[in-house]
Parts: sequence; C-alpha cells; structure tokens
Amino acid sequence: MSTPFESDKDLKTDYGVSEAVDARPTNGNPKERVTFATAGVESFYVPIDSYEGRHRYDPKFEWEPAEERKVVMKVCLMFFALQLDRGNISQALSDNMLKDLKMNTNDYNYGQAIFYLCFLFAEVPSQLVSKKIGPDNWIPIQMVSWSLVVSMQAFLSGRSSFCACRALLGLIEGGFIPDNILYLSYFYTGFELPARLSWFWVSYWFTQIVSAFFAYGVLHLRGHNGMERWRWLFALEGMLTGVIGIISYFYLPPSPTQTASRFRGKGGWFNEREEKIMVNRILRDDPSKGDIHNRQAISFRMFWDCLQDYHMWPIYLIGLTWLIPSNPMTAYLTLQLKAISFSTFETNLLTIPAYTLFIIQLLLWTWIWALPLVVALELVPADASHWAKYALSILLVGQPYVHAILVAITSRNAGTAGNIISQNIYRDDDKPLYRRGNKVLIAICYYNFVQFLGVKWFYVWVNEGRGGMSQEEKEKYLQTTKDKGNKRLEFRFAH
Repeated sequence: MSTPFESDKDLKTDYGVSEAVDARPTNGNPKERVTFATAGVESFYVPIDSYEGRHRYDPKFEWEPAEERKVVMKVCLMFFALQLDRGNISQALSDNMLKDLKMNTNDYNYGQAIFYLCFLFAEVPSQLVSKKIGPDNWIPIQMVSWSLVVSMQAFLSGRSSFCACRALLGLIEGGFIPDNILYLSYFYTGFELPARLSWFWVSYWFTQIVSAFFAYGVLHLRGHNGMERWRWLFALEGMLTGVIGIISYFYLPPSPTQTASRFRGKGGWFNEREEKIMVNRILRDDPSKGDIHNRQAISFRMFWDCLQDYHMWPIYLIGLTWLIPSNPMTAYLTLQLKAISFSTFETNLLTIPAYTLFIIQLLLWTWIWALPLVVALELVPADASHWAKYALSILLVGQPYVHAILVAITSRNAGTAGNIISQNIYRDDDKPLYRRGNKVLIAICYYNFVQFLGVKWFYVWVNEGRGGMSQEEKEKYLQTTKDKGNKRLEFRFAH
C-alpha cells in the first residue's frame, strides 16, 4: 500500500473489496499510525499552506474508532444521492427504436463506438477542468449538460442524428467517473475506497433497476401526442437527470472542512472535532494529499510525468480488456430478448434480474465468472429453449464487477478503450446466436486470466525490491530524497 515504510507483513497483505475497511484497524493514536511514527521527520508530512484542510492538521490529534465510524457514515449518506441513470439507450432499443430510425445493429454498433471514442477523448480534459474548478462544481455541470442531450434524443430522425447525439454524450460524460473518484478521495482513505466504490456502483446499478420499472410505465405512452414511446423515455429521463444535477450543485461541498453553506446549513455537516478527524485520517493514510489543494490545476509537466509512469502501465493494460467479455451482451440484452419473442414490456422487466445479480456478484465474487458463461453461449444449441438463452444472457450481464477494485488501485497507484473494441464484436451478419463473436470473447477471457496473474506478480516483485532498509536508512532517505510519488522507496503498490 502507499503508507510509508510499512512492515514486511503489511507489504504482503492484499486488501480486497470486503477487507478494504476492516482489515486494517482504525486508530486515532498518532503513535500507532505509521505515517507520523518516524521520529524526527514529522515536518516532511506537513501539508502545504493552501491545502483546504491545513487549519485542521494536527499530527498529535487522537480520536476513538467509534468517532471515526460516525463521521464515515455521514460521508456515505452524502454520496448516496449522487447516483443517476445513464443507460436508457437499452430500454429505448426494446421499443423498436432502430426500426423507427431505419437503422440496423451495425449502425447501433457504430453509434456506440463513436460514443466511447468521444468519451475516451474527453477523459483527460474533463479531469483537468475538474481539478481546476473542483469536482463539486464540475460534476453538476456535466450532469445538467448531458441531461439536455439525452432529452434531445427524443427528436432523433436517423443514423446521422443518432451518431451526433452519441458523440455529444460521450464528450460530456467523459471523465465523470474519475471526477467522482477524485471527489471521493477527499473524504475516504485508500483502504476504504474499494469498498466505498463497490457501493458506488451498487447505487448506479440500482438505478438501472428503477429505470427498468420507469421505462415499463413510460413505454405505455406509444402514440401519445404522435410520439413513439422511446422518445418519451429519453425526454422524461433527461429532465429527471437535469433536476438531479441542479440539486447536486447546491448539495456537494468542496471538501470535509467546507461543508457550510446556505443550502447545506450555516453550521455545515461536521463540527470542529469531526473535521479534524476527517483531515488527519486522510493525511495519515496518504500524506501526498496535502501536497495539492482542491482548486489547483494540473501543469503540463505533472501531466507528462503521469504519462511516463511505467509502474501504472500494467493497470492501463488490464483496463483495455477486462470488461470486454460481458460488454457485448450488456449492449445487446434488450435486442436479444426481443429477438427471442419477448414483448417490449416483458423485455424491460426481464432485465431486472440481470442488474440484481450484477449487484450481488459485485460484492461477492470476481470477474472469472464470465468464462463459463461465454463458453455456454457458444455451445448452446440453435434450437434451445428461449428461456435457456435468456438465462445465460442474464447471468453474463450480471457478471461480477471489479471496476471498484481496479479504480481504487489506480487511485492508489496512479476501460473506455475496451468498450470501443467490445462494441464491434457482435455483428449484424453473426446474429442471432453470435457464434463468431462468442469465440472472440472466450479467447479474451483466457487472456484476461493470464494478464491478471502477471500484473499481480509485477507489483509483488516491485514491492519486495523496495524492502530491506534499516530505520536509520529510512529516516535519512526521507530527509534527502528527491523522488516523487510512487517512485519513492517508502511507497508500496496496492495489488
């Protein structure tokens, strides 16, 4: 992990989602927190003067575990309201949107690929803007902006307008998840992030369930005022997202020490002691968070240093392919259900078990679940029951989601490109069983398995190579080194 000079035992501990909070005891005694335990070099960890929590920094401050749990619970409640639906395209497909627009599945693939290309292109610029003006400002702006484009999709007229709207959505939504992770890092320690991000995606996928019920009601409006049902779906869900974005602008505080406002209350959400707990628990876990404030822009030099950080390249490599096995079926689920004779309303309700299973798998299992399911899809007979095909599709879409672990590791050590690839695996000339596409997915599953093992070994090897220094050598290194970030010898990679 990233805590300076942990014991060899700690270095060999691999914290997963379920262990992220509980595996390491929370203790407000500075003598028992490794970061500030090195005698004589406490000044090395002092945050910069412009750091927003500088006035609450106190290396000798102590608190009880029960107090910290209470504060963390407040933070969890704060983020609960941030989730929203961004996947209504699948419900629209169930209502013959492609037929109404005179499009085929290849046109849909191209539109989705354009979306992810624009999403990828906007990732870095969006994060640079977020760092400059603060994610508490930028996230609501993104939400309101894409709500307008979502509503505009009610007026689609064909392939060109579909691709144009997908491009706009990609440009606006790009960076939204990293912006949220940056924001979460202001409130949670690195050990807490995997578990908190798991619940972040649980909340997101719960909105998919709510959206399916919402779509079931809205899609009864076909022909109302001369509009197809899917047009009503885009219009109404876009308006709902816009309202959430406006509320978020007033709801989200800049940092744990800046929660007071006319909307959130003049006294804020935390008292002085709770603010000190928030600030010191974060800095004792990762002192580097005190080296930059929440309105500080990233310079080109800092950005270039990030690109050259070869220790992060294995994580980027994983991000390229790990989601590909489940993405095609996720994108095609409603089309598949319609193709095997389910009605529009049945199709939307039958997606709910997939999202429910997804949530369960997210919290309990790992990505390897996808392999036997993709193999089963490839081997299922052409004359098999449509319920059997439905069951396999639901299980694959409900695959375990390790995104929370990966982005938490990236947050500690540092998928859109993979989405671009996955959108072109299921082709129009390969339907309805997509045998060729399933063979490709099987190969990618095996590749992912080998890749995960290799990346795990790489980070273990790097960590072991940084051990062996005496206490005197460690203190001398801290006082004299010019190394930065994860190149520092006291840094330990999460894996």
